[in-house]
Amino acid sequence: MTTEMKVDRSVFDDVMVPCYSPMEFVPVEGKGSRVWDQEGKEYIDFAGGIAVSCLGHCHPAMVEALTEQSKKLWHLSNVMTNEPALRLASKLVEHTFAEKVFFANSGAEANEAALKLARRYAADVYGAEKTEILAFVQGFHGRTFFTVTVGGQTSYSDGFGPKPADVTHIPYNDIDALKAHLSDNTCAVMMEPLQGEGGIVSPDPEFVQQVRQLCDEHNALLIFDEVQTGNGRTGDLYAYQGLGVTPDILSTAKSLGAGFPIGAMLTTTAIASHFKVGVHGSTYGGNPLGCAVANAALDIITQPETLAGIKEREVLFKAGLERLNQKYHIFSDIRGKGLLVGAELNEAWQGRARDILVAAGKHGLMLLVAGANVVRLTPSLVIPEQDIEEGLARLDKAIATLV
Repeated sequence: MTTEMKVDRSVFDDVMVPCYSPMEFVPVEGKGSRVWDQEGKEYIDFAGGIAVSCLGHCHPAMVEALTEQSKKLWHLSNVMTNEPALRLASKLVEHTFAEKVFFANSGAEANEAALKLARRYAADVYGAEKTEILAFVQGFHGRTFFTVTVGGQTSYSDGFGPKPADVTHIPYNDIDALKAHLSDNTCAVMMEPLQGEGGIVSPDPEFVQQVRQLCDEHNALLIFDEVQTGNGRTGDLYAYQGLGVTPDILSTAKSLGAGFPIGAMLTTTAIASHFKVGVHGSTYGGNPLGCAVANAALDIITQPETLAGIKEREVLFKAGLERLNQKYHIFSDIRGKGLLVGAELNEAWQGRARDILVAAGKHGLMLLVAGANVVRLTPSLVIPEQDIEEGLARLDKAIATLV
């Protein structure tokens, strides 16, 4: 019998690469929207693993799907396919604009595939000079060198040497800048249909329409990064469905697997045809375990009562944050859609989002930030109302210690 090594937070500093700064407590168990640490302290989870744990922790359907598949088949190479991957791809096609699916392991890899496909499509159809990728300031698309370059936050992309070329960034929601930069040399526009890491910024309806129209006029592909907004997060299965604009390529990950790593790129048959055999691939992408879990998650997320419940919970969260704001006068704006909610700190509280996150942790609440000035909430899509109320009460106590 093997005795497990005893570990605590201090071990992180001894053995882990210091690119993270984790909280002092170490979670060891979760059920629904509640988590317990090594000391047995309970937390309410308003973070959801950064919009990943869309059905909470250890949802029975997820546990059953993983357990059953683990007894059958774990991994195959992409020399062959597997039943869970075929079922999941069929469901994604059924519920979206897409006709073809490529599976990856993460959002960054799904976005990498999307960008490579856009470049390949443009080169094949229009010629080698059509290479420009237009993206947006404060956007976020992953941590590979290509995706972090397309993301519009230089703090993530600077310091690694020469970047991939022909990437232009313009302000989000700026129609004049869009018209000035989008040209016949643009092969693709990549955008989040609601900026997440950039501060929970929604697109103006007219702006989204203009993006689609200008892409059509200049034969550029429109890529929607729905890694954070997808799989019910905004109250629609995918955010584009609530905007009245359909992209050419869509990336999804995070909550697709409800906690199990999986990503996907969705597109049309015509565009997908330019990824011929050997052009792109993934060792683990579409593995049976991940696809089995994602199948179970998607079955729950696509239920009408699940999607309706997300919009009901949005109202509860925003009303609760507004009550806190009336009490403490801390937020300048409360925004977002569905259960991707941001509370922007006012001038008196600039730079203190992490202070609130840490204080919340001490009071048994797990939060997120989106930059230095926005508190971000991305809880389970099925979080019980009593957990919402209790979590907001704990946030009240946490803010009180900072006033």
